[in-house]
Amino acid sequence: MRIVLVGPPGAGKGTQAAFLAKNLDIPHISTGDLFRANISQGTQLGLEAKGYMDRGELVPDEVTIGMAKDRMEQADAANGFLLDGFPRNVAQAEALDVVLKADDMQLDAVLDLEVPEDEVVKRIAGRRICRNDSSHVFHVTYNAPETEGVCDTCGGELYQRADDSEETVRTRLEVYHTQTEPIIDYYRAQNLVVTISALGKVDEVTARAMGALKK
Repeated sequence: MRIVLVGPPGAGKGTQAAFLAKNLDIPHISTGDLFRANISQGTQLGLEAKGYMDRGELVPDEVTIGMAKDRMEQADAANGFLLDGFPRNVAQAEALDVVLKADDMQLDAVLDLEVPEDEVVKRIAGRRICRNDSSHVFHVTYNAPETEGVCDTCGGELYQRADDSEETVRTRLEVYHTQTEPIIDYYRAQNLVVTISALGKVDEVTARAMGALKK
């Protein structure tokens, strides 16, 4: 299957992408991984992206699309892939259609993870990270530490990252609504969108997604 995964920040896309890719035996292709791999390997596209990033500029769509095209053409993606974080806007979605058509491929589904805005804010703004080890992550509601503000694992101080503040989350949501959400209508016109609720436990959402994709 060839799938695009969409949803607002805090919808759990990264988590669900990993589980779905494993269950479907297809590679999980995320924008972040594409950038890191191309930059670390010193590819031409990676060098171009790094140049823009070092100057504090946005990486042009054509660079991101080039990276995605190269990755989708690798052997492990012959039977499908799951795109996470790409396309990010309608222009990228249109370019992806052109790339797929040129390779005689097409998408099978666009999985839309639906989460109420207030829940997104609650999920992200409630995160607390350990200053000693950023892999120690807690949540004031869903995974509260035994002692408020103290990491259960190492005793380090827990803090809220600046980009997890409610104000920043709402700004990120506005960007999502303005730039990314329109691709849902774009793909809905192609009868590709499958919308599921991303509320509940991780395994419940995965099961819901797998059931919807099989239909």
